[in-house]
Amino acid sequence: MIKDILKDAENRMKSAISTLEEDLAGIRTGRATPALVEKLPIDYYGMPTPLMQLASISVPEARALLIKPFDPSTLKTIERSILASELGLTPNNDGKVIRLNLPPLTEERRRDLVKVVNNRLEESRVAIRNVRRDLIKDLRDFEKEKMISKDDLQVGEEELQKITDEMIEDIEKIGQRKEAEIMEV
Repeated sequence: MIKDILKDAENRMKSAISTLEEDLAGIRTGRATPALVEKLPIDYYGMPTPLMQLASISVPEARALLIKPFDPSTLKTIERSILASELGLTPNNDGKVIRLNLPPLTEERRRDLVKVVNNRLEESRVAIRNVRRDLIKDLRDFEKEKMISKDDLQVGEEELQKITDEMIEDIEKIGQRKEAEIMEV
């Protein structure tokens, strides 16, 4: 029973970390990456559709993205969505493809992005602590119902804390990597 709870904790915490990684991939650094625009919602026949389902996205240069729609009629819609997004990028449309040139980040903008990254890291830490809190509550309920002993409860709580500490350490490493990536000139 305790092993099931620990396995559940690990799975839920890992999903919180993978969500964080996906989230951080969308934060712009000095380098061009398709992750910046992949999930950008495009109004395609009345349905919000991720850009990656409507076009191929490539990186021809370090500071440029090339978006080639599968359906040329969506070119204008994609262009409007990029302009309306919070990316702060101006698309260049040549009738067949859209080019996005990423200007170098200013020092002030880099610091703002680091603050955004730190907020996302804190949200992930809170999510992991919430998982820990919920499962400790479950363990204590099992102990009250005499399904596990006090010793099992203590061992379970200690193991859960170890898993939590490992996951928070992973979050710190992810954050340091992303911060270094943003501050790199």
